Amino acid sequence: MIGKLKGLVDSCEDDHVILDVQGVGYLVHCSGRTLQALPSPGEAATLFIETFVREDMIRLYGFQSPAEKAWFLLLQNVQGVGAKVALNVLSVLSPSELANAVALGDRAMVARANGVGPKVAARIVAELKDKAPGFADVDPAVASLAGQVESRSAPAPVADAVSALVNLGYAQVQASAAVAAAVREAGEGADTARLIRLGLKELAR
Repeated sequence: MIGKLKGLVDSCEDDHVILDVQGVGYLVHCSGRTLQALPSPGEAATLFIETFVREDMIRLYGFQSPAEKAWFLLLQNVQGVGAKVALNVLSVLSPSELANAVALGDRAMVARANGVGPKVAARIVAELKDKAPGFADVDPAVASLAGQVESRSAPAPVADAVSALVNLGYAQVQASAAVAAAVREAGEGADTARLIRLGLKELAR
């Protein structure tokens, strides 16, 4: 079983790289982000590898980091997500961005990936939510607030403030973080207008 390959970049295509390891060219499928991060042909690169063995093929998948590889495997535990869709998700979101999106229930961010519709994005967020904290760099208060907003159990001023910031064009993750900071500053009893004002101040920093 191959766990890691270190060699020279031979050539890159849209979805894979050929890595020359001591004269043997390994065709390794990667996310768009990983391919973009690779050095120029002829330069050395290291990829963490996951090997898929089927009756009719052996396919190698390569990753910049163990975290990217871990998310690749986690994503495929979700119904409707195979290797190709998992790579599409990791092409638009880094492991930390994906972890934060899942932890905060931001389905729209996950749905940016090709082949990921609203239903699949919702399943990814719901089914992997318990896995995300180990990878995410999210304030627990922000994750809690985002969960309350998602389940519609947040106090009305909080939910309305998050909704207002989202309507202004901010991502759900940004809006939740800003309102969580606003709640810490203003207290639980603050009204919507004050939370929006403090949230915008936080976002302007």
